[in-house]
Amino acid sequence: MTDQATAMTTLFTEFYFFFCIVLMFFIHIGFCMYEVGVARTKNVQHTLLKNAMAIPVVGLAFYLFGMWIYIALQAWPVGSSEVSFATGFEPWSQTLAPNLGDRISGVFMGAFMLFAMTAASIVSGSIIERSKTAGFLIIAVYAGAVAWVVPAAWAWAGNGWMAQYMGYHDQYCSAILHSVSGFVALGVLINLGPRIGKFGPDGEPREIPAHNPWMVTIGLFLIYVGFFGFYAACHIPIVNIAGEGQPEYWTATNIYGFPITLSGVTLNFLLALLGGMMTAYMISGGNAFWTFSGGLTGLISASSGNDLYHPFMALLIAVAGTIVGYLLHNWVEKKFKLDDAVGAVAVHGYCGIFGGVVAGFVLWGYPAINPSEGTLVALSEGAGWFGANAEGMPIITPMGNILGTLMFAIGFGFIPGYVISAILKGFGLLRVDPKVELTGLDGDHSKSTYPNLSGAEAAFEAMSRKEAKA
Repeated sequence: MTDQATAMTTLFTEFYFFFCIVLMFFIHIGFCMYEVGVARTKNVQHTLLKNAMAIPVVGLAFYLFGMWIYIALQAWPVGSSEVSFATGFEPWSQTLAPNLGDRISGVFMGAFMLFAMTAASIVSGSIIERSKTAGFLIIAVYAGAVAWVVPAAWAWAGNGWMAQYMGYHDQYCSAILHSVSGFVALGVLINLGPRIGKFGPDGEPREIPAHNPWMVTIGLFLIYVGFFGFYAACHIPIVNIAGEGQPEYWTATNIYGFPITLSGVTLNFLLALLGGMMTAYMISGGNAFWTFSGGLTGLISASSGNDLYHPFMALLIAVAGTIVGYLLHNWVEKKFKLDDAVGAVAVHGYCGIFGGVVAGFVLWGYPAINPSEGTLVALSEGAGWFGANAEGMPIITPMGNILGTLMFAIGFGFIPGYVISAILKGFGLLRVDPKVELTGLDGDHSKSTYPNLSGAEAAFEAMSRKEAKA
């Protein structure tokens, strides 16, 4: 790097993504604490190890083929009928080796790897206290290294065919990652079934007491911290967006190459978080679990367009999305006897779909990609199936975002999640034996993590055993 501006830009970008990875690891500390806190004392070690093992298993899977999928499938099958097998992100590629000529690919892949682990951890929380670790890890590989990666290739890059042709926009993955993982969890939960004692003889849901509310609270706040890194990693931090022959213009851009300000994004992030928490506190009657989960419902509901929303719009969308997620969770739980231990289907699935759909309406008419960044489709080919601006570039539309969001949630989330879990159930790999569930899944790990049960937990355990015998 002989040019000083190029050198400084490259080194800054390298450090920027490195720091994002460090921040995103807080998401996984948070997930571990959160799930362990929600679990009962007899399942603490099993819950911890199940969630923790998703990190190396999904990370390795993403290294072996996940990143390759993201790069290779951006133009397939609409922009190109062929898939290039030489992307530079094969596990043996020299691009990923210590390489003074390429300082970005390795750390960029590392950031994506953390996204992948997050996708798997979303599924993990919903199925605690009755799922087998082996079955979960198989589901985790799909959720983390395939399910969200194909949608990301198609719709989360300036060169992705859905961004180019449909004007799809989902800057911080409301639909591309969160709704997909949430609906994978929904498909799995249908085959997995509820925990013993979750529903009474009259079918009414019972609240299973969390063994440690402090761990739940701290875990969720750590996820908030990691979410700052998640947002930051969705940017190109510094780039010259000026066209050829024009004066240099340096700025941050979104994932689609469109100029944004990190200042505006920060304010949108905070207002979505705060609006979600406040709304969840009010509609849940001060329920601590939903109050803190409300920070996530607010963020995920607004994340599709938080790069371009006005802060007040981010706040309104966070409030509306939180209400939708909370009401849908309670209705589905009662109607269909769905036992989602941490509300992941609502927080990530319902709010993820809400965020993706709403962005299409609120951002209707905005350019979908930066003309200087979009290279997949030539302007003469008529980019933009659902609309184009004066230059012929695709624009964001409700139709594009609705179709894409539903395709991702149902086609890559719910249906594969249901099919994979049904196969695992058939082979006895999905759910533990009822006797093991009643005794506790920690039997293989530790029988004395907490020798004394709390009064609420002891009462619930006694009731569950009595009903199971009956």
